[in-house]
Amino acid sequence: MVDQVCRECHRLVKGQTCPVCGSSDMSSDWSGLVVIIDPERSVIAKKIGVELADKYALKVR
Repeated sequence: MVDQVCRECHRLVKGQTCPVCGSSDMSSDWSGLVVIIDPERSVIAKKIGVELADKYALKVR
């Protein structure tokens, strides 16, 4: 199964609903992957507005 990406928070999820933001607006058309391990110390996490460790898509269409 191809990972879906939440259009609201850009988190990669399996299924039809994002477990974090609760959105059901998903897309399978995305590119770029960033894995945030320590969001408190990550400069990239701060730039993209991420507060939780997880996998995120950089661009979602």
